[in-house]
Amino acid sequence: MSSKTSSLTAPALAPAPSGSAWALGLLGVAIFALSIPMTRLASGSVAAPQLPAEFIALGRAALAGLCSLVYLRWTRAPLPRGRQWQSLAFIAAGVVFGWPLLMSMAVQQVDAVHASVISGVLPLATAVCAALLLRQRARPAFWGCALAGLALVIAFAAWRGAGAPQWADLLLLGGVCAAALGYVGGAGLSRRMKPEQVICWTLVLSLPLTLPLTLLSWPSQPVSGAAWGGFLYVSLFSMWLGFFAWYRALALGGALHISQVQILQPFLSMLMAVPLLGERLDAGTLGFALAVIAVVWAGKSLSAPPTDAPRSER
Repeated sequence: MSSKTSSLTAPALAPAPSGSAWALGLLGVAIFALSIPMTRLASGSVAAPQLPAEFIALGRAALAGLCSLVYLRWTRAPLPRGRQWQSLAFIAAGVVFGWPLLMSMAVQQVDAVHASVISGVLPLATAVCAALLLRQRARPAFWGCALAGLALVIAFAAWRGAGAPQWADLLLLGGVCAAALGYVGGAGLSRRMKPEQVICWTLVLSLPLTLPLTLLSWPSQPVSGAAWGGFLYVSLFSMWLGFFAWYRALALGGALHISQVQILQPFLSMLMAVPLLGERLDAGTLGFALAVIAVVWAGKSLSAPPTDAPRSER
């Protein structure tokens, strides 16, 4: 086999992350960690509802999309070209519609601490998508960690659901898959377009849907100031500014590696849910969270390709 053919067919090795990539990844995770508690604050609960789930999910994208229009105009960003529009639509399906909508629906039924444990497998889900879609090699044991992480969250959901996962747990797992695909899609496109422009164009592309649907789902009942505050946070930070740091980190360090920074996200989300929402962190939930994080940490250490992996011929 020629070197040219081999280089085209061999899976790409994930780049070694730099210090700046890790720092940007941590910043993005710190911003995203508040997404679940703030969404719960905005939506309320089934017993005491605030903003409708569909309004939160679509409204946050619409507000961030309007901000993106101003940013793109101000920076004189060039229009995407050719297949970049398809990539933007793929990203939008995951991070503009999939994850926000499914998560907003779920946190009305379960508390933020519960949702944080289920979403704790997001780093592994992102790494799995990166390995499959970007053809980044990983050790066989990594796949074992991915299955173990999934088994743990299913066991936790069954424990909290009196023997079976609740509908909210399935919504959260679906949202995790959607977010992982959107993260990986954004990482790939951020290598050919400025990361800030990736999320901005994604949101602008979505505006013809998100803006009218936001107006149609506008709340008809009085809403507390705290709920509006939660909505503003997930709109400006979770849906917009957080991606400035996150997509640049994924582009610099590779989605397979940098996605594992999210190991901190469930911890931060649970810690913030206690003072913000007055939720209780019991020993059983903390135990499952630690187990999930341990599996994700093991997956992080095993995400690097094996040292004896075949190399392309020269």
